[in-house]
Formats: sequence, structure tokens, C-alpha cells
Amino acid sequence: MLELMVVIAIIMILLGLAAGRYQRSLVRAREAVLKQDLQVMRNAIQNYTMDKEAPPADLSDLVREHYLQQVPTDPITQQDQWDTVPDDGTLLTPEQVSTTGIMDVHSRSNEISLLDGKPYSSW
Repeated sequence: MLELMVVIAIIMILLGLAAGRYQRSLVRAREAVLKQDLQVMRNAIQNYTMDKEAPPADLSDLVREHYLQQVPTDPITQQDQWDTVPDDGTLLTPEQVSTTGIMDVHSRSNEISLLDGKPYSSW
């Protein structure tokens, strides 16, 4: 009976360790997807701005003009809502600055990354 209890205790400890590692791997995967999505959207915004000589008014413009297939879902918030940063005209000539739009995008999540300690909204 004592041996059985020791074996069960060892199994429980191993399960606890495995569950912790599994949770960290999920966080790493979500963070990798977030970084990739942000990079893709930022490249699309930059390409749109250079091609059209005006920044996109919103992310749906990137989809409508085929710079993106769809607005990605934020892996942290599980929504397709993103915080956008208004264009300050740095990529455009003074004549082109008359239109306003977006120049950057961030996650809406205020959660802090467990791996690097920074809020996801600052990425």
C-alpha cells in the first residue's frame, strides 16, 4: 500500500510539472503568433501607404485592397479588434499628409507577457 502511494505521489508531481510546461508553451505559441501578425500588418500598412501615397483609414482598407486576406484575430484577446496609431506623416511628402490614417497597430490586451515582462499593447 505504501509503495502504491509513493508511485501515485510521483505521478502527481510529474503531472504538475507537465501542466506548467504545457501552459508556458501555450503562452509562447500565442506570443509568437502575435509577433508574426503584428509584423504582417505593419508591412501591409507600409506597403499600402507607399503604393497609394496615403495611409489606410483603417485595417479593413488593407483587406479591401488585398494587402491582407483578412484582419487577423489577436491571439491574446481572441478578437479581431486592434489598437491603431494615427499616421504622423513621416512616410509621406508634405503634399501627401493631407489624408489621415493609421501607421501602426498594437494588441488591445493590457496583459503582461510572462516571458519578457512587457505589456502586449506595447509590442
